[in-house]
Amino acid sequence: MDLAGLIREIPDFPRAGIDFKDITPLLADADALRQAVSQLAKLAAPLRPDYVIAAEARGFLLGPALALALQAGFVLARKPGKLPHRTIAVSYELEYGNDGLELHADAITPGARVLVHDDLLATGGTAEALCRLVESADATVAGCSFLVELPALGGRERLAGREAHALLRLA
Repeated sequence: MDLAGLIREIPDFPRAGIDFKDITPLLADADALRQAVSQLAKLAAPLRPDYVIAAEARGFLLGPALALALQAGFVLARKPGKLPHRTIAVSYELEYGNDGLELHADAITPGARVLVHDDLLATGGTAEALCRLVESADATVAGCSFLVELPALGGRERLAGREAHALLRLA
């Protein structure tokens, strides 16, 4: 199945000059969704994660399914002020602005192996922030997993020293 053919490009969204990669057609196709999760899990299985962590909102789309396929727990990282318990936080830069993420301080067991997952690796800001959250929880980043990578934006360089897998690489 051509998974890349199910990624729709939306020019100038969310602002001029950004070519948004819309994964919703892939998510809407049951066979494509099943194949994507299965292939992501196959790439990540050797990393033996205890948890999968993903950031809202798009990371939440495949993160829990990937965690189930890996028989791992799922941990969510949310925008500041959205979690009700004591949190740890990081701020980071995106290709079109600044943002922050928080994690419940007790969400990850110290020493655990954590797979960082996001739908897209562009400049690497979100993934790097997730890695910093994992490390601030005294856990280990087992690796990073992405549905789509945009190699031209150099995000993999921000993850230097960490294993990273992307199911699809798009221009």
